[in-house]
Amino acid sequence: MHRPNVRLGVIILAGGAASRMGQDKAALDWNGRSAVDRLAQVAAELGAEAIVTVGPNDHGWPRVVETPVGGGPVAGIVVGAAHLAKIGTDRLLVLAVDAPTVLAEDLMLLLGVSGPGAAYADLNLPLVMDLETLPAQAGAGWSVHRLIAAVGLVRLPVPAQARDRLRGANTPDERAALLQALIAVESAQKGGTP
Repeated sequence: MHRPNVRLGVIILAGGAASRMGQDKAALDWNGRSAVDRLAQVAAELGAEAIVTVGPNDHGWPRVVETPVGGGPVAGIVVGAAHLAKIGTDRLLVLAVDAPTVLAEDLMLLLGVSGPGAAYADLNLPLVMDLETLPAQAGAGWSVHRLIAAVGLVRLPVPAQARDRLRGANTPDERAALLQALIAVESAQKGGTP
């Protein structure tokens, strides 16, 4: 699914405050499965050799915590990348826990871009980048937009059919819409009705 001879590691950012959602987004039920478990399945479908969650809560997968705690998504990417580097991955796919309905096919365009990597236009996450391109000075206080610019990631047009899945859910209303679409798709796949 990704470039040959490249070891893909996946970071699932699950450390946000979830102030707009009102509860831990990583633990929300998405048609019988957690957000983290859904994203881990997508990572496996893409051929990821390692998965790490970043955040204060244990979701049943290898986990690291950003420094400082609450240091933001780039601090999470840095600590996740350090963990994945130790186990030999050399390309990163960074996923946000608030987009658990994303499909493997939604990420294929990003994975197909050669180094340094890619992100979708107008979205900070998901992103794909070569581990070696992560700036040494990146960390707490950096925005994901700044990281994308510093690394020089290619910005691709957002696939229209995937826009809502890629944007994810930060509020209960956004979650309700994505969950309704997810249930309809999964019911149709099983041959039933929602």
